[in-house]
Amino acid sequence: MKTNKVNNISFTNAGNIGTGLKVASKIIGIQEGGAGLSNIRFIQDSATGLVPKAVFARSKADLGENTFLELSESVLVYYFPTILGEGIFRKLYSKKLPTDLKKQIATPAVDLLKTNNQAVNKKLLPVKAALALSAFAIPLVEYTLNYFKNLMTLKVFKQSDFENIANLNKKKSENTEQAKKVENSAKKHIKLAAGIYSACLALSALLIKKGEKSKSLQNISEMILAPGTKFFKNNKKKADFLNKYFSLDFADNNGKLALSRGQLTSCVLVGGVGYFGASKDRGKQNFLETLFRYPLVGFYIICGNELLEKGFRKFLYKNGKCKELINEKLEVPNLKDLRGIAEKHGGDIDAMYKKLLKQKVLIAGLPLLFGIGVMGFFIAGTSNLFTKFRYNRDVKNKEQGKKELI
Repeated sequence: MKTNKVNNISFTNAGNIGTGLKVASKIIGIQEGGAGLSNIRFIQDSATGLVPKAVFARSKADLGENTFLELSESVLVYYFPTILGEGIFRKLYSKKLPTDLKKQIATPAVDLLKTNNQAVNKKLLPVKAALALSAFAIPLVEYTLNYFKNLMTLKVFKQSDFENIANLNKKKSENTEQAKKVENSAKKHIKLAAGIYSACLALSALLIKKGEKSKSLQNISEMILAPGTKFFKNNKKKADFLNKYFSLDFADNNGKLALSRGQLTSCVLVGGVGYFGASKDRGKQNFLETLFRYPLVGFYIICGNELLEKGFRKFLYKNGKCKELINEKLEVPNLKDLRGIAEKHGGDIDAMYKKLLKQKVLIAGLPLLFGIGVMGFFIAGTSNLFTKFRYNRDVKNKEQGKKELI
């Protein structure tokens, strides 16, 4: 009997399932391996963001800044919330909490509010809100990354005009005044983000010191952690939506703080402001390219893949496909449970296990491939083509205008 462990999941006779199936299983294992959204999101973003942009790079400067931006923001967004929240601020902010409450730090505020335990909530919610504000460094740094990217391209490649970076203008002439404008704007916005984060840390300190006894700070804590519960007490649908996508609370990963959907949303929205601002500094074509690409990619990052996967499950279930795995609630068991399901079916367990594994890979893999193919390569390619088309059209219109004046 040959056993191969993939992310702590044992595969009996793993050699018989084939290399492709084993690789796909590893990817699914990462997704379900206990690191919240972070690992699988990092893989998805690298596959849908960096790889297509590298393939369609229009110059060395374009390749350099996209590589810097995609890798740095993926590491920042998907790993630093846990590093800051779990590794640094949790220990710092929970020092004065009783031992039993320290263990509940990772419990979502939405769940704490449901218990309506005022004594516990008065102690825990301000601490959790302080943690959320301290982790707000992540979207703020995400906001500054595009300005850092502009500075890097200016210093390393000596370019500030997007028409040159995107290899649209073959003359490659640089405007000194524009370069200075790009540099000054970048430094100004980086300082602005630092100032906002200082205010977040100041409010965090106030919450830790006085939050338990202040009704106002309790309300602020609820708004930060559970905005839906705070503002839509009588509308569960709206409350759940707001809590899911706009709460700055951490997710609970087996008692540890992990990236939440709301934190991911904040990174996309706050980072988007930086994207548009930094692109506007470098000219019309950069701004229009960002305007075309960012809303689509941002929506996909926040919830597009989830919606796609749910829709695909519904399609399979209605058509009687993968019926051994998908139930009426469109739920799919984890990879680690497949062996047990195969054993319950009886007969050739290894054959049934392989069948279930193929179904699992299909259910999880197709949305990922869609992200790589459509959200990655298609958008990167069409974005470049549209930018080139707009630029050529503008040049043609300018030349036509000059002829008419003559």
